[in-house]
Formats: sequence, C-alpha cells, structure tokens
Amino acid sequence: MALHIFSLSLSFLLLLSTPTSATHTTNTTTAAANTTVPPGFMVSKPGCPQKCGNLTIPYPFGIGIGSGCSIGPWFDINCTSNPPTAYINTGNLDIVDISDTHIRIKSVVASRCYAQSGLITQDNPAWTQLGDTSPFTFSDTLNKFTVIGCDDFALISGSLGRNFTSGCIPKGLKNFYSLLSTLANHTKVWSFDPCSYAFVGDQNIFKFRGALDFSDPGFMNRTMDTVPVVLDWVIGNQTCVEAQKSSDYLCQKNSVCTDFDSGNGGYRCSCNEGFFGNPYLSPGCQDIDECADPNSNDCDDHAICTNTPGSFNCSCVKGYLGDGRKDGQSCIAKSSQFPVIKFSLGLSLGFLSFLIGVSWIYFGIKRRKLIKLREKFFQQNGGFLMKQQISSNEGGPENSKVFTAEELEKATNNFAEDRILGRGGYGVVYKGILPDQRVVAIKKSRIMDESQIEQFINEVVILTQVNHRNVVKLLGCCLETEVPLLVYEYVSNGTLFQHIHKGLSWLSWDNRLRIAAEAAGAFAYLHSAASIPIIHRDVKSANILLDNNYVAKISDFGASRLVPLDQTQVTTLVQGTLGYLDPEYFHTSQLTEKSDVYSFGVVLAELLTGKKPLCPDRPPEERNLATYFIMSLKENKLFQILEPRVVREGTLEQLQTIGELVKRCLCMKSEDRPTMKELVVELESLRKFTKHPWVHQQGHEESVVLMSEEASDLYTVPISANYNNTGDFSGQYSLDTRAIFPANSPR
Repeated sequence: MALHIFSLSLSFLLLLSTPTSATHTTNTTTAAANTTVPPGFMVSKPGCPQKCGNLTIPYPFGIGIGSGCSIGPWFDINCTSNPPTAYINTGNLDIVDISDTHIRIKSVVASRCYAQSGLITQDNPAWTQLGDTSPFTFSDTLNKFTVIGCDDFALISGSLGRNFTSGCIPKGLKNFYSLLSTLANHTKVWSFDPCSYAFVGDQNIFKFRGALDFSDPGFMNRTMDTVPVVLDWVIGNQTCVEAQKSSDYLCQKNSVCTDFDSGNGGYRCSCNEGFFGNPYLSPGCQDIDECADPNSNDCDDHAICTNTPGSFNCSCVKGYLGDGRKDGQSCIAKSSQFPVIKFSLGLSLGFLSFLIGVSWIYFGIKRRKLIKLREKFFQQNGGFLMKQQISSNEGGPENSKVFTAEELEKATNNFAEDRILGRGGYGVVYKGILPDQRVVAIKKSRIMDESQIEQFINEVVILTQVNHRNVVKLLGCCLETEVPLLVYEYVSNGTLFQHIHKGLSWLSWDNRLRIAAEAAGAFAYLHSAASIPIIHRDVKSANILLDNNYVAKISDFGASRLVPLDQTQVTTLVQGTLGYLDPEYFHTSQLTEKSDVYSFGVVLAELLTGKKPLCPDRPPEERNLATYFIMSLKENKLFQILEPRVVREGTLEQLQTIGELVKRCLCMKSEDRPTMKELVVELESLRKFTKHPWVHQQGHEESVVLMSEEASDLYTVPISANYNNTGDFSGQYSLDTRAIFPANSPR
C-alpha cells in the first residue's frame, strides 16, 4: 500500500510558543447528542436497546452485531461488558460519543523515548484504519495533528493514492500512519524531555501544559483516555437529490437532508428548526411545544403564547399594546402608556422632519453657492471664450475638452498628497485616472493673471492642436476652479535630467544622439510647423521626459509664448532657468526662436559631458557649463571634458562635429546660431556616421532596441520619478522655472 506524506511538523518550535499557540486549542467542549432528551423522543429503533453503559446509541446506529437495530453492518455497535464498552462493528475502535454528525473514538499516540546516551529505549508508531468502504472519515475541521517534544519531528501519511496538502488533514481520509524521528537523539534535552509523542485528536479538547507534558510518564495513556479522534459519518454514497429518488431514502417528515462533501458522497438528516426527535425513524421529527415550557419562549408576562409548527407567537392580552416579546417591545398598558407613546412618536417624527428639512436647505444652499462660485471661476478664467474658440476651430483634435471640477477631483482622489508628481514655481502636478482608465497628468496653477485671460485661452487652444509624437499632449483644461487646471498626457519614465545625472547612466552615445534628434525635431515643429509658432522659453533637460519606450517628450509649456506670424520676435519680461538662459534674451528682453536654440545647446553640452549647467562646487572656470564648453573647444581640450562613455562609443568625426554644433548654438549673437531645423538635419546626419569597429552594432531602431534584452544598453537601475541629486526637487513634471524676473505668463 503506497504512503503519501501530507503533514510534517517540527516540534522543537513548541518550546518557543505559549500553550495556546502551540496547540491552537479553544475552551469549547463536545456537544453530545444525548445531553437532553425531550419527552417522547425516540432514540433507537423500537425493541432495540438504547444504551451501552452511559452511552446513548441513536438510530441509524444500533446495538448488536447483525441484530437489525441499525441500518447496516457498518452502523452495528458491539457493546461489551465489564465495563460496558462500545466498539464500531467487530473492530477495536472504542467509541466515546455519538452525535447526529460525528463519532468520537479513543485516540492512538505514537511515542519514542531515549536514554541519556541517545539510544532509543521505546519506539511505538501509531495508526488507525477505518476501512476503505466504511461510512466514516477523519474530520478535517475538528482534528489536528499534534507533536509534543523538543528535538523532534513527526510524519503522518495516508493511503488510497490521494495527494495531500502539507500541514492539514485532508477531507475524506479513512486511514493514517504516524511515526516520530529526531534531530539529535534528545542528547541535548534529555534532562527535561526524554520522550516525544505525536497524535491526531480533537483540537478543542487537548490543552498543552508546557514542560509538564515533556516529563509526564503518563502522558500517552492520559491523552488516549481524554483526547478523542473525531470521525464524520454519512449515510450511503448518494447526494440528497439522488437518494430522494430511491426507496431506501431515510430522512423522515419534518427533517432536512444535507449533502456531505467527503469526496465519496453521502448525506445526513436533521430535524427542522423547532422540531425534535430522530429524523431517521418514522413518523419523523415532532413539533416542540415552546409554550409548554416558559424557558423555551420569550413571551412577556402580559402576553399569550400560541404554539405554531416549528415556532410560536406572542400576543398581548386585552388592554396592552406591543409585540409581546421580552426582548422586543413587550406589552404596555394602553391607559398609562398610549398618550406618552403618541407624544414621543410625534415629537420624534417632528424633530426628524426638522433635521431633514434643515439639512436639505443647508446642503441645497451650499450646493448653489458652489455652482455659482464655479460659474464665476469659469467666466473669470475665460471659459466662454474657450468654448467658443474650440467649437469654432474645426481642425481641433477630438479628444481635447473642457473638464469639470468634479471630474478632476475624482481623478486625483480630491488632489491627494500621494498623487503629487511634481512641484514648482507655477504650481503642482498630480497623477490622475479618468473614468475611461486613462492616466493623465493634471497641472494645478498657483496664480492667474486676469489681464491675460485671452492670451492664455489662445495658447491652450493652440497647444491642444499640437500633434507631434515628441511633444507631451495637452488633452484639455478645467476652468471651474480659482486657478486653471491643465490636463496633459502622462509620461512615466522620468526626465532626461534624471537619466543624465544619476550615478550610473544607461545612456549610450547612440541613445544620446537619438534623444537629442527627437527633442530638436519637436522644437523645430513648434517653431515652424505649428499653426502659430511657439517658443518654449524654458528648454532644459528637466523638461524633456522619456516614456515607457524611452522616446523623448517635450513638456512644461508654462513659460511658452506664441509668436504672431508677421513677427520674428516678441518683447517679454525675461524668464527661464539659470544655466540655460540665452544671454542675448537676458540683456534685450527680445525673445526669438534662437533663444530656444541656445538653451538646447546647453542640453547638448549636458548630454556630452554629463555635467550640470551650473555647479558651484566646481572650480570657478568650470561652474558655468556653456562657458566651460566653449573654452575647452578653443583650447583643444574637448575630449577631456566629455563623458568617458561618449568618447569610447562616438567616432572622432561625430564628436568633433557635434562639438562645433554645440559651439554654434551657444553663440552670443542669435543670428550666428543655427535654426532648430538645421539642428535636426545635422543631428540626424551624425546618427548615420560610421561607428568604431569595436562598438557593438545595435541597429537603427529607436525605441524597440532600447527594450531588447540582447541589444539593450540599459542598466537595471530603477528610475525614481522624484530623483534629484542637486538638492532641489526636479520631478517628472517639474514646474519650477526659477524665474529671474516676474513672469507675464498666465500659467
């Protein structure tokens, strides 16, 4: 017969636990079926003995082998004398108790004892076999496999080819075998624990006594006498539905049939609630007259109890009102209580109506005030002009819209702190989830310049029409709040600044060129391909985001300006970020597209050197990256300031060419700088240069190559959305432009 392990326990852990945690027992006791027998209760089949000693034997069990007092041989009880003891059929399973759902039999205990030297002086395995065709199974819910001892482990196995789960007694188990083993033959614990024990028993009966159990020589006998094994029993192997169709169905009148999921089928019968008797014997269960016993009903002293099948009713006598139950409204005299009840009910209903009315009025007024306030903000922020321009703009994208305040409050969980993506001088950016499960970035401005509402609306309308794969999409806005809310496409992989300046950058030379070309292409689109030219005015690596495929996305148009088609420059208050700011724009306040070119030149220098635009910790001549880069070119020291990986992977022609390109971008006079279109052409040309023969060729893919396991040059270093090694916040959607002078932008 094959054995299958289904539970393994290391009992030396018991020393580290309290008795309760070691045994997982409770203080509940076994509820026997023969505790209270109402008058007229028929326990056994007529003409058959009901008791074996003090143990009541209910039908379908019966005393006597082949006596006909049970429903079949497996339910025959062999009752011996001196003293009277009940056994299942002709076996040696000693019955302790029989209930309408379980049989409890005496347990068997596996034991092993050792001499001080470690020699085994006693070794007793334990097993119990119920029989493969018996209607009995070991209860998987009431039994527990317990090990007592230190330096021990025990094994319990079952049969019948079943696969068992470690640590539990499986449903439907009919036979088991248990034995003990040791780790060090008790040589280290012999003084207080010479023996170990293992047994299956009722988990609600056994209580672990700590060290007393280790040294108790009578532990095995005491456990077998006091801790029974619980067996489930069932009738046949059919379900209730199947059995009801057969002639030998046993459930009688006023009883209910319950399927037993033991893996082998079978059912049991029990009396309906409010009935008593033996559900297996005709004429079935009898109604309990609760009214005959005051302890069986809760009718008030001034109530009449009326028995009903399976229950009872209470009704107050004449002159009293209530439901008649002690745990309910009882019975109250009409003459003394009725006026009080009427007054109390009237007062309660009146007060409740008053509260409802006041609450309705309060919340109604509050809601109207909120609606009026939102209408005021909507008009103040140019909402009507926005709707007019969006509706009149036939070329606008279909997915740009004016959001309501409720939509964005719900999307950001009421602008919760844990939804913040970034903070800056203009406001805060939150992560939002729209009802269609789209993830967006919601920018909440800090201030709003009412004098430039029309310009703000025009810029929003234009930006909603920007359609470029390397520009973060503006999906819409909300104007119902005190300051406008802008809804952008969500870009999840951090900023270029983070990737350049983290400890070990994944950026290869090819990837730096690709990202630079993508960003330049986006700026060229804004300068010349948009319906109205847009100057970004805050070009920096922190405003170039990377998506899941590491594709560049230009973001943060909080400082951007639209340029009329008949002009090449606009006059503005100077605004930008130190280190990237165009010196000519700083001195003249004349903003042109070449101002973005200068800032982009700083980004290119940042990509080549891995150095920050401004760093007070560097020597004085190196603190400003733009100046330091130009000076290094003049002194023919370009390769000394480039990042080692760039020097290693880029060709001599590429590095010299891009060095000169950065120099042109950083020219003091704007007319000497190239346009963004020219930058795109030169950067794309650089990407086609031949690489060093020792550099691994990755192919010309843009984003797929980056994610390939074989061709990837990405280090497996997680990128924090809030990564910053400057001491200042530089988040994914950073809004901090570090304005030199007050901004005239409405956002």
